Amino acid sequence: MGFSTNHCAFDGLSFKQFLDNFAALADNKPLVVTPCHDRRLLTARSPPRVTFPHHELLKIDTPLPSPDSSNTSVFEATPQDLDFKIFKLSGTDIATLKQKAQPLTTSKQDDGHGGKKLRITGFNVVTALVWRCKALSFEAKDNYERQSTLLYAVDIRSRMDPPLPTSYCGNAVLTVYATAKCKELKDGPFSRVVEMVSEAATRMTDEYARSAIDWGELYKGFPNGEFLVSSWWRLGLEDVEYPWGKPRSSCPVVNHRKDIILLFPDINESEKTNSGLNILVALPETQMVKFQTLFKEFMA
Repeated sequence: MGFSTNHCAFDGLSFKQFLDNFAALADNKPLVVTPCHDRRLLTARSPPRVTFPHHELLKIDTPLPSPDSSNTSVFEATPQDLDFKIFKLSGTDIATLKQKAQPLTTSKQDDGHGGKKLRITGFNVVTALVWRCKALSFEAKDNYERQSTLLYAVDIRSRMDPPLPTSYCGNAVLTVYATAKCKELKDGPFSRVVEMVSEAATRMTDEYARSAIDWGELYKGFPNGEFLVSSWWRLGLEDVEYPWGKPRSSCPVVNHRKDIILLFPDINESEKTNSGLNILVALPETQMVKFQTLFKEFMA
């Protein structure tokens, strides 16, 4: 089966609810989840109040850079010929990344990160690895001095005050960002890259989310960065129980965008360890060779 949806109507969690209900109706069963469609929960304030700078967003009337720039719209299809590859990580590989992310020096007073607790999650370490490889594979003069900006989506249901219903059906994700010079990604400790990925999500409070929604009401913009990591990893699309059984494969359709990197579960690996992962990358040939080399070197 194939599905095409609009993100204005569905985010990933809402789509999972839709599939659960679709499978239940196909089996003459009641809805698994009664969806909440109350869009007023995420409407802009009146009048809108933008209380934060939103570097992760670009006004819709802002001229875009040239196609050769590292900061074109992440949703822009590229005219370049692209290679498509899937990089696989097992549960053991992800455990290795978590070990690499441990701070190099720690003490009782200082965990190596200014006293802040470093969140070493599977998503954070995989995204940090992808960011490092993607930024350093870009072909540009003085690339190490270039600023690289990573984007990824955060579910805001539990971050709102009051929280949204878990049954909220709509688009309840917003974009967060992390930015660093490429030389920091190359020469700095991996734990610092993981920390920057983690810190991006901590900005997403109720007030920050409301400010971003109000910004969108005023400027009608779109995500602004070098590339976006879109994670289907923990959505559970592969766990939907249809009348004829669970999917034998569940994956996104390849599209001609080099600035969106997709994470999705490896069903065969997940059945054994609940942690296998596929990373779908699309890049021009020379950049793909560099990305693959960096990826393999770091995982060696």
